[in-house]
Amino acid sequence: MRLFEWMALGSIVGSAVALTPEQLITAPRRSEAIPNPSGEVALFSTSQYSFESHKTSSWWSLLDLESGKITQLTNDSNVSELIWLGSTDSGLLYINGTNADIPGGAEVWVSDTSDFVHSAYKAASLPAPLSGLKTAITKSGDINFLVYGESYGNGTAYNEELAATPLSSARIYDSIYTRHWDTWLTTRFNAVFSGSLRKKRAGQGATSRYTCNGSLKNLVAAVKNLESPSPPFGDASDYDISPNGKLVAFKSKAPELPRANNTASYIYLVPHDGSKKPVAINGPDSPGTPEDIKGDSSSPVFSPDGRRIAYLQMKDVAYESDRRTLYVYTIDSKETIPSLAKDWDRSPSAVKWSADGKHLFANTEDHARTRLFLLPANAGDDFTPKNFTNGGSVSAYYNLPNGEVLVSGTAIWTSWTVYTTKPGKGLTKILFSANAVDPGLKGLSPADVDEFHYKGNWTDIQSWLIYPPGFDKSKKYPLLFYIHGGPQGAWGDSWSSRWNYKAFADQGYVVVAPNPTGSTGFGDKLTDMITNNWGSYPYDDLVKCWEYVRDNFDFIDTDHGVAAGASYGGFMINWIQGNPLGREFKALVSHDGTFVADAKISTEELWFIEHDFNGTFWANRDNYRRWDPSSPEHILQFDTPQLIIHSSKDYRLPVSEGLALFNVLQERGVPSRLLNFPDENHWVLNKENSLVWHQQVLGWLNKYSGIDAPGTVSLNDTTIPVVDYDP
Repeated sequence: MRLFEWMALGSIVGSAVALTPEQLITAPRRSEAIPNPSGEVALFSTSQYSFESHKTSSWWSLLDLESGKITQLTNDSNVSELIWLGSTDSGLLYINGTNADIPGGAEVWVSDTSDFVHSAYKAASLPAPLSGLKTAITKSGDINFLVYGESYGNGTAYNEELAATPLSSARIYDSIYTRHWDTWLTTRFNAVFSGSLRKKRAGQGATSRYTCNGSLKNLVAAVKNLESPSPPFGDASDYDISPNGKLVAFKSKAPELPRANNTASYIYLVPHDGSKKPVAINGPDSPGTPEDIKGDSSSPVFSPDGRRIAYLQMKDVAYESDRRTLYVYTIDSKETIPSLAKDWDRSPSAVKWSADGKHLFANTEDHARTRLFLLPANAGDDFTPKNFTNGGSVSAYYNLPNGEVLVSGTAIWTSWTVYTTKPGKGLTKILFSANAVDPGLKGLSPADVDEFHYKGNWTDIQSWLIYPPGFDKSKKYPLLFYIHGGPQGAWGDSWSSRWNYKAFADQGYVVVAPNPTGSTGFGDKLTDMITNNWGSYPYDDLVKCWEYVRDNFDFIDTDHGVAAGASYGGFMINWIQGNPLGREFKALVSHDGTFVADAKISTEELWFIEHDFNGTFWANRDNYRRWDPSSPEHILQFDTPQLIIHSSKDYRLPVSEGLALFNVLQERGVPSRLLNFPDENHWVLNKENSLVWHQQVLGWLNKYSGIDAPGTVSLNDTTIPVVDYDP
């Protein structure tokens, strides 16, 4: 039985309640479930936004892994992180996001599940808003810990509240990579800091307490140009501490290469006490570095015995979507680091050791799901790992003492699910599914989702179908055509708080979400074939998908269909606007999509465009212009009403791209609207902004598709005034 079928047994099926934008945004958002050492309970956090108070509340809870019962541990919003304390089943270590003595700082506290409030005491004062707590118990019983945060060039932790305000706002650069994602680069950098908590022996009848021993040590600053975690998305998964607390492994981009042109990064090893400089275990001059493996490294994790480090690495030095291969490094080894399952045509995103150190778990995109796979720690090149989860997408996973794995995940129909699974056996128990608990999600179930395959330009293509509430195959529903970003990306069986399939479908559409050429999780060839082919194979696959839908699904009304996409999907919407497929839709929505081919040189990630267009902007200009939505022959075909969304802090795809497209559409007399968020980046994250985003996107699509029913969103729903200077 497939996983989603098992989950359906615990879900609520048959309700016709629609998922509204407000319900989507205010639905509880839960973290991964972290089990205690005995595997009896698991910790997790929850946050929830209110449109009444315009605030987010948060709390921590315990999930009983036998009964599934949830009990609240604390609703103190200052508890920003919470982990289990060593091998104890009730001891806790947490970061308090405030500091009583240092403005802008944080604190480390110790507590116990038996009485969280009254057992808590402060063990350390942190000089800055540090996070990402990881620990190891030393032989003496002390706690060695790691945290990360921004660092000044001299290695001290950066605290914004205590920083002096410069007299000038000028920025001066002598090299490229001046800004990234949504931030202008400064002389500050991310760093991993180490510290120790010593167990202070108490007198007779008193309880021993941990206290901080000395100041924090910056483990990254000793080597120029190292930085960890890697911005903008790096976190505690970029570093690890050995089980005995003596060594630290961390990821950093290659310090000797220009960051704008390369994705190369290495795994560094350094003593926890910072007594030696970090040394790359897989750098170009490292003993044992595999030949010709020069790309991005990630997910370093020590084996249970502390003698080996598993990590992932790409081969290509300038390709962010290259396949990741699993490597195992034996500490102090001078032999070539062996790769595992080298011929496996999948790209793991995370890796963990089994409790006995004989196997590794890999979290991997696979056929539009994110599944767990198991492989031996000495797997040969031709070994093919087997998945032991199926439907949905695995977000996090932990070993349990009984040999099972505790999984936190999502699916198209649920924002959070927790279950146990076992290699060779599969699903063993469902502990929680949000759609069975959260009021706003109770209309959702696996019955809302289907999939199909069709003949694409050169291979079979997978696509999702997501149905509206009360779906009836004897009726007709307008098509909503979803185009994913990346371009190396995929529509997966997962939950999203931004491009949520169900929130769109529940306006009254059947959502079709294909995974055309360029999609990940279906093998290297499908992913890599989009290189220098942005407007050919993927466009052809989308045309064939639209034709397949038109000819095979009587319940889908393609005559009143609409289409939307973001990032590369935004580019593709702009490309479709100037090509025949654009005339098949009543309206289009493009979010942060490129428009003018030559403007791609304004991005900060030059490695991306130089890879995807096979060369530099000056030597290979024709490649950039092959797929130019702004070329005259395409602009002359513009005719479909289009909403353009572009935010001002998107530095990968600058806002000028959206402004240029809006100018052209307006001058061509095509009905169009521009939505801009000055404080958002490539994504719209602020909850109030997200509501306006949904109102505008859904309102625009509904207006032109003809959907007008109770509960549907209108362009007039927003309180934001529309600026129009037309006479």
